[in-house]
Amino acid sequence: MKKPDRKELILNGNMYKVIITLSLPIMLNNFIQTLYNLADAMWVSKLGSVQFAATSFVWPVIFLFISLGIGISVAGTSILSQLVGASEYEEADRYASQLVVISMIFSVVFAILGYFLSPYIVRWMGATGDLAKYSNIYLRISFLGFPFVFLFFNFNSIMNAQGNTLAPTILSGISAIINVILDPVFIFTLNMGVAGAAIATVLSQALLVFVGIYILKKHSPMIKLDFKGFKFNKNMLKKIVEIGFPSTIGQSGAALGFTVLNSFIASYGTSTLAAFAMVNRITSLIMQPPMGIGAALTSIVGQNIGANQFDRVMEAFKKSTIIVLSLSIVGTGFLIWKDKGIIDFFMRSKDDMEVINQGITFLRYISVSMPFMGMFSIFQGLFQGSGHTKYSMAMAIGRLWFIRIPMILVFKHLMKIGPEGIWFSMSFSNFLICVYGYIVYRKGKWKKKVIKEGY
Repeated sequence: MKKPDRKELILNGNMYKVIITLSLPIMLNNFIQTLYNLADAMWVSKLGSVQFAATSFVWPVIFLFISLGIGISVAGTSILSQLVGASEYEEADRYASQLVVISMIFSVVFAILGYFLSPYIVRWMGATGDLAKYSNIYLRISFLGFPFVFLFFNFNSIMNAQGNTLAPTILSGISAIINVILDPVFIFTLNMGVAGAAIATVLSQALLVFVGIYILKKHSPMIKLDFKGFKFNKNMLKKIVEIGFPSTIGQSGAALGFTVLNSFIASYGTSTLAAFAMVNRITSLIMQPPMGIGAALTSIVGQNIGANQFDRVMEAFKKSTIIVLSLSIVGTGFLIWKDKGIIDFFMRSKDDMEVINQGITFLRYISVSMPFMGMFSIFQGLFQGSGHTKYSMAMAIGRLWFIRIPMILVFKHLMKIGPEGIWFSMSFSNFLICVYGYIVYRKGKWKKKVIKEGY
């Protein structure tokens, strides 16, 4: 028996209530993950600087592979939410099964290939000595956890498509707590070092998936997984690739772009890199609400497009914009008003005044673009929810590769401008990419349904 209670809220409820109800768990989940990453880093750092560096060194490789899983997850949320909105529950069940099987195949292949290729990947990245040794250990074990990571992405997309953003948050929170508990046991008590940190992560991911599968089987109101008589459906696979591939390219392209960006910033010196890292931590905290609202918008837009309620889609976009711009403007005012105090709080050591001065300058520049950073998340949610992920891909890649990085290179090599060129490029790229997003929004091509009724 289908129980579309949350669907009723999304399709007919007060829109501000819908946005807040769906986005708050996502914000909480992001906050939990931030705390977990800090705790995880703390345990690993006790092993030594080389071991700690190894876990950070291989992260871009892990994320490049994981970006495929994220792409499939985005496609899943978009497709499934539109089918739920159209009350095509049986079709949603079939799509969900296709998504899970595809994810399992890719993740197992990646796990096997990654396990055996890890030494070559680490060597290709330039690591030698102890860094190569510990990086290889951590990367190999992390690859073995890919099936669990990809399956949890599936769980996320299936639950989010139904408007249930709370269940994934609760599971992520439990998993994070278990991971933090297991870390010292495997790292120190069992004396497994870096391998122990990776094993603790994989075990917590596995638990996450087993509980997630149970919830899907017993407590998923509108979408049920059923693999009895499973066969691949060519049309469904084509649609999943059509929507998921641009998202995958956008995720991996952005990850690679930020890696390149970091190398450019590092070329200005350690003070500039430290200032950049410090201000990023500050802005990432303030950007949690807009990011949560943007993620929630994906399922809100998807369900209402599926139900042919484009007036509700426009209402969701406009009211999300009002909330995000209001929060961003308040945040901007606070950051500019208390810039020195904020930098002093986050920079506990006062030995390097150059870092503090550059941090204050960067904070002032990036504060001005906070409303545009918020709108970036809103446009991403709108385009992904509608299934037109090529536009969200263009925004993710375009902001870095076509605006920010070229501007930094021009300022540095042609105009001989110092770190201010970076800060201006960061801020101005946020503005320009939102201009692009607004143009796409106004043209309205994203309104074309990607999932036809009775498909």
